Amino acid sequence: MDTINFVYFGIALVVGIAAGYFIRQNLVSKRAASLEEKINRQIEEAKSKSKEVVLEAQQKSAQILEEIKQEEKERKSQLDRVEERLLKKEESLEKESLEIKEKEKNVQTDVQKLIEAKGHIEQLKAGISKELEKIAKLSQEEAKELLMKDAEQKYQQDLAEYVKKMMGERRDEIEKKASEILTTVIQRYSRSSAAELTTTAVQLPDEEFKGKVIGKEGRNIRTFEKVTGVELVIDETPDSIVISSFDPVRREIARSALEKLIKDGRIQPAKIEEKVEEATQEISKKIMEAGEEAAYEVGVYDLPKEIIQLLGRLNFRTSYGQNVLRHSVEVASFAGMIAEELKLNVDIARKGALLHDIGKSIDHEVAGSHVEIGRKILKKYGISDQIIQAMEAHHEEYPFAIPEAYVVAAADAISAARPGARRDTLENYIKRLGDLENIATGFEGVKNAYAISAGRELRIFVTPEKIDDFGSLELAREIAKKIESELKYPGEIKVVVMRETRAVEYAK
Repeated sequence: MDTINFVYFGIALVVGIAAGYFIRQNLVSKRAASLEEKINRQIEEAKSKSKEVVLEAQQKSAQILEEIKQEEKERKSQLDRVEERLLKKEESLEKESLEIKEKEKNVQTDVQKLIEAKGHIEQLKAGISKELEKIAKLSQEEAKELLMKDAEQKYQQDLAEYVKKMMGERRDEIEKKASEILTTVIQRYSRSSAAELTTTAVQLPDEEFKGKVIGKEGRNIRTFEKVTGVELVIDETPDSIVISSFDPVRREIARSALEKLIKDGRIQPAKIEEKVEEATQEISKKIMEAGEEAAYEVGVYDLPKEIIQLLGRLNFRTSYGQNVLRHSVEVASFAGMIAEELKLNVDIARKGALLHDIGKSIDHEVAGSHVEIGRKILKKYGISDQIIQAMEAHHEEYPFAIPEAYVVAAADAISAARPGARRDTLENYIKRLGDLENIATGFEGVKNAYAISAGRELRIFVTPEKIDDFGSLELAREIAKKIESELKYPGEIKVVVMRETRAVEYAK
């Protein structure tokens, strides 16, 4: 019984396994069929979409081709219209060219006729002249000379009286007109006239500050006077120091440097040299600004920077106590107004007047008169010949080449002759101080020379490598002798030769 059951169980198991296998195979087959159907459906959809994309692309490309064809058609139409216009213009030009050629032929024919007519007239005139010469028994030149002599004898006295009358009336008229112009010019230009001084006062915080300026054993004041070339007057006025120098540039540098030292509070030789260098650079900038302001004031805007710089230096020069830059501005203003009244070239007159004393900016550095130096400066920087001709004759060293030269000379005289504009004694005094320094700097080995104490002392700094101690004594004696032989002065002049040796090394 157990065996039969076991057999049944085995058969049932086999049948179950077989049934499970067949069922599984059926399921797998159905699933595969479903997946294949899905894939086929997706493939069909993809094919359908690709057909739609291709169709859309074909439609767009057809549209683009249509647009291109339309644009090409329009462009071709435009080209056709342009070509048509060009053809019409070409036909018009050919027609005009033919007309011009025809007119040229007519003009040439007319010219030829005129030449022939002129020749015929000349022949007639020659024939008439010959006939007249036969009748009068005189040649043409002889008849002309006879008529002139007869007219001269007949009207000589009348002509002389008429010319004399015209000259007198003209002179009175010219003098009256000149007076009116000068009066108008002087009235239109109004500026104060103040002569330059040779001293500058600097206020101190207190009286004790003078000790700092003097320094230990006077080393600070000696250094300051050496590097600036001025004289410091310490004890004359309370709470202030007076800077004395005939050179306004040195005085201004010294004033600026001293004010910087007072503000800093530390006064020692190294600091003095530093502040003097700063002040020198500042004054150089001020010189440029002064030149620009002067040029702008008179309406001159196209001068080179080098000329502007030299013009600004005139702000620190005086002529008989009159500031040379202010004098140049006055002369330029006068010259412009006079030229305007006389209907001359205002620009040339104004520029020539502004630059007429430009040579004074470096006349202490270069040999020659300030007029000759000025001419060389202006030629060097490309200033026009007419402006040079306008300025070079104001002291009559050169001829008055153009009318504007007379205007510049007249304007210069007006500015210099105004009451209070100049002081002769001050100019002579400053000239004497300049001559003192020039005598000293003419000797070999002299580095700098400064006239101080109103010209009563000449302080000279020499190059120690060239002049030894004994040479310093000899140099002082030679300079003193040359001053005695060449200059006229009251009292006596103290000549001081200073020799300084510096040893400099750097710790690294």
